[in-house]
Amino acid sequence: MEDLVINKNVFWRDRPVMVTGGAGFLGSWLVKRLYEAGAEVVCPLRDQVPQSELIRSGMANKVNLVEGDSTNQVLLERVLGEYEVDTVFHLAAQTIVPIANRNPVSTFDSNIKGTWTLLEACRRSPQVKQIIVASSDKAYGQQEKLPYSEELPLEGAFPYDVSKACSDMLARSYFATYKLPVVITRCGNFFGGGDLNWNRIVPGTIRSILRGQQPLIRSDGKFIRDYFYIEDGAAAYMLLAEKLGDNPDLAGEAFNFSNEIQLTVLEIVEKISVIMCSNLEPQICGEATGEIRHQYLSAEKARKMLSWKPLYGIDEALKETVDWYERFFRDAR
Repeated sequence: MEDLVINKNVFWRDRPVMVTGGAGFLGSWLVKRLYEAGAEVVCPLRDQVPQSELIRSGMANKVNLVEGDSTNQVLLERVLGEYEVDTVFHLAAQTIVPIANRNPVSTFDSNIKGTWTLLEACRRSPQVKQIIVASSDKAYGQQEKLPYSEELPLEGAFPYDVSKACSDMLARSYFATYKLPVVITRCGNFFGGGDLNWNRIVPGTIRSILRGQQPLIRSDGKFIRDYFYIEDGAAAYMLLAEKLGDNPDLAGEAFNFSNEIQLTVLEIVEKISVIMCSNLEPQICGEATGEIRHQYLSAEKARKMLSWKPLYGIDEALKETVDWYERFFRDAR
């Protein structure tokens, strides 16, 4: 009798994995993919967020949750040791730019201290073989050369940008000094179902249209960004860990992930409006400050070194996103 094939990707089968920030936007989708691939997942959680995708999907009942803050090194070392963690995804962070501008110290604590705490815990846990640290396209700061490629210096100026640049540099420092098996991701602006930060343009626009209200645009609508689908992000993180497992020489590298499409805020709002058959005109507030005006990434390095490509086109991903929020609000009613 032939052996039963439970999972084609044997890399993740029964692999002990720790995800910090597992109840967050990206973390929820990553945990789901890891579980479906057969991994044994543990998540240190500081806050319980009942509406997070991790909770709503029931995934929280299928993985190991440990109460505690990711800036607690003793806690992280205990989790890494007791769960015999092999692979680490460090996503825990304060990710909202306006909050970082209003509360820089708490952002620095979460994003910078949280990173060195995680890295030091991993350094003291020799069973850890792969570490993926989430940086951001914002770590590059304002650059004259577009698109941004990985060899550009990190020149973040505003609090969130600086916090991510520091996190990024800390990860590379731990590789250079201790040969820690760490790689860094720098992704465009994530969007997709499960983002409950209504100040972000995609969920905020969808909610407004569903309520029959004008979408609000904090800026003048002309800021240019990458918009990167959250399920593409989760898949890219897993691919990167797999590639690092196959090729330890990737340690110390940083990779951009992007669909390499430039869109203004007004253009992304227009695409959502078309999908939702809405003729509501957006209200342009022109209030955004402390943000980079024009930014997008080159993913050439990931395409060449990792054989990576996005799984979704922008229009398909936006349609999936709209469908998720329609279900979300229907269930809430």
